[in-house]
Amino acid sequence: MAAILARAGATASIRRNHQQDTSSAGRRRRLSSAVVVAAATDAAPQEGALERPAWSGETPVSRLVAALIAFKPLYSLMKLASREVIIRTAEKSNIPWREMTKKVLESDVYEVFERIRNPNIVYPDYYLSPFHAYDEGNLSWLAAAEAEAATLSIAKRAIPEATSIQEANNIVRGNWMNAIEEHHRKNSGRNCQINDILDIGCSVGVSTRYLAEKFPQAKAVGLDLSPYFLAVAAQKEEQLSRQNPIRWVHANGEATGLPSNSFDIVSLAYVCHECPARAIIGLAKEAFRLLRPGGTIALTDNSPKSKVLQELSPVLFTLMKSTEPFLDEYYMLDLEEALGQAGFVNVHSILTDPRHRTVTATVPY
Repeated sequence: MAAILARAGATASIRRNHQQDTSSAGRRRRLSSAVVVAAATDAAPQEGALERPAWSGETPVSRLVAALIAFKPLYSLMKLASREVIIRTAEKSNIPWREMTKKVLESDVYEVFERIRNPNIVYPDYYLSPFHAYDEGNLSWLAAAEAEAATLSIAKRAIPEATSIQEANNIVRGNWMNAIEEHHRKNSGRNCQINDILDIGCSVGVSTRYLAEKFPQAKAVGLDLSPYFLAVAAQKEEQLSRQNPIRWVHANGEATGLPSNSFDIVSLAYVCHECPARAIIGLAKEAFRLLRPGGTIALTDNSPKSKVLQELSPVLFTLMKSTEPFLDEYYMLDLEEALGQAGFVNVHSILTDPRHRTVTATVPY
């Protein structure tokens, strides 16, 4: 398999300069472009030569990878290999994956689960798909117990030169939050004060806690479809002392049931690549409804234009795609245009680290 993928990767490399963006000139927008210098490297994140990776969409490489993944015996091996690569990489970066997982599984998180779970939730079909090498997706205790370790490893993969996990996280999360703050300050007009924040797809609350600490005067809400993840988030929050404790909500981000015009910031951190295009569009529309005039939506996730992601080895991008069933849909969606169609203005995209972009936009008055 590795030899086949290596040849495919070489073919893709030859074709890179010939790949064309399939969107029409009329659909394209000239978005403001900016870069944030990574403190660990003193180098600005670089965009690749393509609009998106050659291994995404309907390219020959992408079709080959899809065919390999569709072969069930091979898919099972890929899933196991992907999981081992993730854990081994994390532990090499001094993330105590197994110890963190064990601590969660042996805690009183199960009692919190019963309090936080909404028994009336109807899960969308895409959410019931296996992903991240878990057969139950995010609806399992193992996925919830391992989520924080996996989240920490995202930053270290993005900033491999960082001397510690903490430094990597400070860069990745710091750049993301600075992008939110700067966009809101420039574009919110008279509604510049941040009083209420909603973190959709909050997982185990890592991003929500960063937001709550960045904007301590605000009331923060973490919302997720997984009651397992929310139980882990709430159990950890109960051990902390905070001026405005975070509220956790078990709901669908496309139909939250929360009041309209009730938030100044709506954040989605590393959510969209896990969703089909129709769900991303639904999330954008719901965020527009929830935000006050002058409010800011902020989405941070893999950047299709990332030079690092465009140059992933065939083995690595195949293993990644084997655990991310909607990755092609995410890369093919014009996220900036989707936000514009949802009603947002001042759409702005910035490469906030070598792997990730932050896209921000404003609800008009």
